[in-house]
Amino acid sequence: MALFCIQRYGGEDEQEEEAEAEDRARLLLERLQQQARARQLKKQREAQPQGREGPGNDGLSPGVEPGEGKRKRESEEQPSALRQKKLKTKQQPRSSSEERAGTEEAADGSSPTKKKVNRRKSKVQRGRTEADSEEDIKQQENRNNFRNKSNKKKKTDEETQGHETGKKESSEKAEGNQTTKEELPLVAPGEEANCPPSSVMILGDYNAKPVQKVQPFLPQWLAQPKRVQKRIRDNLCPIREVPGIHPRLLKKLQMNGIESFFPVQAEVIPAILQSASNGYLMGRGGYRPKDICVSAPTGSGKTLSFVIPIVQVLLDRVVCHVRALVVLPTKELAQQVSKVFNVYTDGTGLKVALITGQKSFAKEQEMLVQKKVTGYCSLADIVVATPGRLTDHINQTPGFSLTQLRFLIVDEADRMIDDMHQNCLNRIVKAVFQGENGSGSNMLFQRTKPGPVTAASSCSPQIPLQKLLFSATLTQDPEKLQQLDLFQPRLFTSVYSEKNRDGTETEQDTNNKYTLPEGLSQCYVPCDLNSKPLLLLYFMLTMKFTRVLCFTNSREASHRLFLLVQAFGGITVAEFSSRLPPNERRRTMKEFEQGKIQLLISTDATARGIDVKGVNYVINYDAPQFIRTYIHRVGRTARAGEAGVAFSLVLRIQERRFLRMLRDAGIQDIKKHPVKGNSLKPLVQQYEGALCKLEKTVKNERAQKRA
Repeated sequence: MALFCIQRYGGEDEQEEEAEAEDRARLLLERLQQQARARQLKKQREAQPQGREGPGNDGLSPGVEPGEGKRKRESEEQPSALRQKKLKTKQQPRSSSEERAGTEEAADGSSPTKKKVNRRKSKVQRGRTEADSEEDIKQQENRNNFRNKSNKKKKTDEETQGHETGKKESSEKAEGNQTTKEELPLVAPGEEANCPPSSVMILGDYNAKPVQKVQPFLPQWLAQPKRVQKRIRDNLCPIREVPGIHPRLLKKLQMNGIESFFPVQAEVIPAILQSASNGYLMGRGGYRPKDICVSAPTGSGKTLSFVIPIVQVLLDRVVCHVRALVVLPTKELAQQVSKVFNVYTDGTGLKVALITGQKSFAKEQEMLVQKKVTGYCSLADIVVATPGRLTDHINQTPGFSLTQLRFLIVDEADRMIDDMHQNCLNRIVKAVFQGENGSGSNMLFQRTKPGPVTAASSCSPQIPLQKLLFSATLTQDPEKLQQLDLFQPRLFTSVYSEKNRDGTETEQDTNNKYTLPEGLSQCYVPCDLNSKPLLLLYFMLTMKFTRVLCFTNSREASHRLFLLVQAFGGITVAEFSSRLPPNERRRTMKEFEQGKIQLLISTDATARGIDVKGVNYVINYDAPQFIRTYIHRVGRTARAGEAGVAFSLVLRIQERRFLRMLRDAGIQDIKKHPVKGNSLKPLVQQYEGALCKLEKTVKNERAQKRA
């Protein structure tokens, strides 16, 4: 059919092609007439010896009446003048389907109504009157038909002749399909597979098969972790039921109002204490202790789970050396962890040093080491530091040594790996195992990096280095974790446990990458760029939100949004970002916790680990680009088993990507919370005035910077 369409819309050679079509039709008609005469003679020869037909029946089968056979022969023997007349009516341009239909009419030599009657009455007759010579002809014609369909239009004389033959054969084939189904097998039964087009296999055709997702191969400690219950309120453990905690620390806990441990604390504290059951100089049974990794939701008590065991292990120390080092990504988080250590080391003689760059380098050196006649001595047992400042002291502070380090704690470990702090961790490990600058007896007890256990290595036992990793979004990438050089690590991770009606518990979310706090409700608001400030004002003024922590993607966006809300009025607002000095940030955070500030606009500086008390709502003014950023942002609320709500303002162009990001992380319970435009109209007029004020304020600030 495609060949006919190409010829019909040929363009310049249209008239020539029509003339060629007429010639081909005439040739085809003559040929079909000859075949019809041959079939008629064959029928007469076969009918006479068998004696099935009388003189008046004219070679009909027993199931056909004489009158019908006579009408059939009359229709087949119409004058050729009538057929020529029908051919002349086809000279006007026609479609390929009309051309084939006309060819079929010419072949039959009868009208369409007569043809339908004749077809029904000649089914059995034509099936029995096929000659061997005609079978060979038809077989060759079908073979040529398949070859000609796969070739393109040819311009030479031979190609034109071959094309005509192919068209004749396709017309004969169409006639046979419309005449009867029994007329199709024109070849011997053994050769039927080559003839019908329906038996042809189309190259490239295939059955779609479901593609199996390749499951990642994980080490055993990642694939089979120690599962910790995530529901805090339902799985509290009294502090006296946790084995091995020192009575002095139990008293400290009760003085601070802690009567029960969270599930993570109840599992991790005994594990760390057990690894140091023989003191901090050697592991259990004299072997090197296993490293510990903890992946639990924000607000699940990870800080206390390493503070308590470290303080208890170091209670019996005699000489002051840096035994524990806590590395954190931000100054605020380091300051928060330092406060917790100070609470539980008060009255024990242990000294805690905070190194974050908030004080001068010289003052921090005075907190770390002291120079005496015999040399330098350490003034800190526990050091809490940020990576950059710690590296500076390792390189520049004389007498600062980590050769006696027993615990290396990395909080927010995933960020430490991703933010290119891996060099810092390698620098710490190198400082741990390098010899002190000296000679003599010090070289005899030089600490060496652990290797295979041999008889020689067992003769001189040394202090083991145990690594403790904590994060709410701990990576499961073995390649990244391998960079930390962990020794036979143990993984503690949180899951849900659902209570059934029969009282049994079933674990949920075991395959999800990350877990969120139990009491967190999540919503997202689809919006456009211009309505985002109005939505924030709508939540604060119309919905009466209080104690709201709002996140932006940059400190410039945070500052502009703060100026806009301040110009609008009616809301006690403050900003929190790295553009503010440390003293002002501490004052702002304190006022927010006291309830003096209702809206705190912040960058991701507060998203990592900082325990901001009393946050009722978290609003993602700018949708986070990464799932870990989202996890840590919304984790500022619903802490310690409390309830909280997180709203995300998502542009319509970002909506699909945002939902896919959450779905890939196993977060399915986020709800759509659309806000109608009519709800924002009362705020528009005052909002436009605030925009004018914002423009003036920004111009003034730029002028001050230039001056």
